Amino acid sequence: MPTYLTLLTLLGATILLTAWLPMVLRRLPLSLPIICIVVGAGLSATPLSPLSANPLENQELTLRFCEFVVIVALMGAGLKLDRPLGWRRWMVTWRLLGIAMPLTIAGIALIAYLLLGVPLPSALLLGAALAPTDPVLASDVQVGPPRSGKEDDVRFSLTSEAGLNDGLSFPFIYLAIALTSTPAFGGSDLLAWVSYDVGWRLAVGILLGWLTGKVLGFLTFRLPKNIELARTGDGLVAIGITCLAYGITEIVHGYGFVAVFVAALTLRSAERHDVYHEHLHDFTEQVERLLMAVLMVFFGLMLGDGTLLLGMTWPIVATALLALFAVRPLAAWVSLVGSPQPGDEKAIIGFFGIRGLGSLYYMAFATTVARFPGEERLWSTVFLVILISVVIHGTTVTPIMGYLDRRRSRDATAIPP
Repeated sequence: MPTYLTLLTLLGATILLTAWLPMVLRRLPLSLPIICIVVGAGLSATPLSPLSANPLENQELTLRFCEFVVIVALMGAGLKLDRPLGWRRWMVTWRLLGIAMPLTIAGIALIAYLLLGVPLPSALLLGAALAPTDPVLASDVQVGPPRSGKEDDVRFSLTSEAGLNDGLSFPFIYLAIALTSTPAFGGSDLLAWVSYDVGWRLAVGILLGWLTGKVLGFLTFRLPKNIELARTGDGLVAIGITCLAYGITEIVHGYGFVAVFVAALTLRSAERHDVYHEHLHDFTEQVERLLMAVLMVFFGLMLGDGTLLLGMTWPIVATALLALFAVRPLAAWVSLVGSPQPGDEKAIIGFFGIRGLGSLYYMAFATTVARFPGEERLWSTVFLVILISVVIHGTTVTPIMGYLDRRRSRDATAIPP
């Protein structure tokens, strides 16, 4: 069968799955990514199996596809946050970013160094690639659509963390790359990294994201009613803002992931209660869900043909399990010491450190720029972490978040009027 027709058939089936399955799975302990992986694994044994899904053979394609789906997800995450940006209002987020994330990077890097036997640059790359929570696969634990009122502390923390930590792990990706190309890494190299990869790139990402959001917010909500963008009611505007913010920031060597999320937050603050935000979010969510489903089907194809399991060893399995179920929960718990959240909420925030497409992007990005010793072991670990995360988090999200909602409901009724 011609490849084009095969891919067209696969795309049509995937679109139907993304439109129909969320309604069916709403009350079941399953998620759309799990179903897509199963579908892809099943297709690997049929004539419908398309071209090789191995990202090691298609790193540029993997890089660009993951890049686009992540920036679309970041726009959607920023648009649906009702809570205004603030130091106290976002305190849990700042703790997760400033304490939990560096601890997670260090913890995973140490485990990779000891168990996988890879040198420091490779260990640091794995830590930086696996530390960020994923804005794509974590949608089931995020807040609801704009103005829906579904924004408790747990959902808000996981959404805002996923929105910002994808960009904040990039300095450590660049540090890992620098360590491979500069064996005698010294004080001047460290200063250059801090000033450029941390300072300049982050500042540019924040500034251009804010400027993009401000300008587009004015064009959308502040112009006379007959010419403002909101009058179109067209959700496609969100994709245009996403690409614009990301493109101009990357052109001047800023962090585009940060810019997209900041642009979404700034746009939302321009007219926080306008119904147009719902149109923007709904369209973004549809595009994100479709792209994610396509990528998960290809992930399943790779799993079905044995590519994922080929290089699996016990050290890789141990590293994956420790990264998901020891390093992230412990780092999150440490970061939340002294915060007012109940213990079960802190545990849930730590548990749902979902890994996904962002990790694939970071691996593809770094390994196309530099050569890392033990690269195959790193890829195998990332694949396994994503697979375990999709299955475990996908099957537990419905009962755990349901428990949280029921407990809150009981607490609210127990409070005397």
